Amino acid sequence: MDAWIGLGSNLGQPETRLNEAICRLKETEGIAVKRCSGFYHTAPWGNEDQNEFLNAVAVLVTTLQPLDLLKTLSAIENQMGRTRHSERWGPRCIDLDLLTYEDLLMKSPELELPHPRMHMRAFVLRPLLELDPEFFIPGIGPAAECLSGLGPQRVDIMESAE
Repeated sequence: MDAWIGLGSNLGQPETRLNEAICRLKETEGIAVKRCSGFYHTAPWGNEDQNEFLNAVAVLVTTLQPLDLLKTLSAIENQMGRTRHSERWGPRCIDLDLLTYEDLLMKSPELELPHPRMHMRAFVLRPLLELDPEFFIPGIGPAAECLSGLGPQRVDIMESAE
């Protein structure tokens, strides 16, 4: 099954954190990282009084069921030092969000698919569209249309160091 995840970090060395998370995903049984977008510098969303983020999107092939995949993503966050605070949208060393799982529509206390705010976030849509310009968000519509309907949100591709 294909699952799309969002990755983000704005504490410590965000680029190192995202690369570490991708490596940990690759080493996890039941998960293969199919592709990963470039890294994007983005303005904070929700709570704007914090460092900018570095964000990416990856598509996984997984044998894990959605809730098991969510638990695995959370375990990787915890292993990497993420602590959950009561502050919503605050700074974090790593954030791994399950965006979609195939075309599944799901709403439970633990998980909502697709991610309930992914269509409102340029920092998700830009890297997602880099990987698949025709991406269709289940139950919502074309990701490109969602992005074009958003107001200004700063999302800049990170220049590669060559």
